[in-house]
Amino acid sequence: MIKEVAMSLRYRVTLTQDERKELEALTRRGKTHARRVIHARALLLCDAGIDGPAWNVADIAKALGITSRTIEHLKKRFVTDGLESAMERKPREKPPREILFDGAFEARLIALACSEAPEGHQRWTVRLLADKVVELNIAPSISHMTVQRILKKTNLDLTSASTGKSRRKEAQHL
Repeated sequence: MIKEVAMSLRYRVTLTQDERKELEALTRRGKTHARRVIHARALLLCDAGIDGPAWNVADIAKALGITSRTIEHLKKRFVTDGLESAMERKPREKPPREILFDGAFEARLIALACSEAPEGHQRWTVRLLADKVVELNIAPSISHMTVQRILKKTNLDLTSASTGKSRRKEAQHL
């Protein structure tokens, strides 16, 4: 089933009669996800078996409006893992990252940024804020870029005359 061509692996799809019937029924059903229908049509067009049209990947991509890379990945999943695996979305390999800094943390950071600057400094900097957050045990560690991102998200400007105001900029009226 696997055919190697010029350094990269190419996968050859050959459908059985049952697989072909299942995919054809899937493309005719009324209530199926569009992605599943497109993948079913792609596999039917890729079929290099006796009953299959064996289109090339570029023509299939153009006809179905998807990328050739998607088709190559679909063919690979079909050949290595089977029809059901090819029709379903690939499961996520890594779990989503946990939220490290929530709204309560952001509120404490903004309150700190709006407070008086430390002695010897005219105003807060993102590096000073990051160091102070760790010093006050608000967070075990934080980068100055994370502080900058949070302040930017809330439109808090450390260089303005009054950091007590974090109003959103008004849109210009035309």
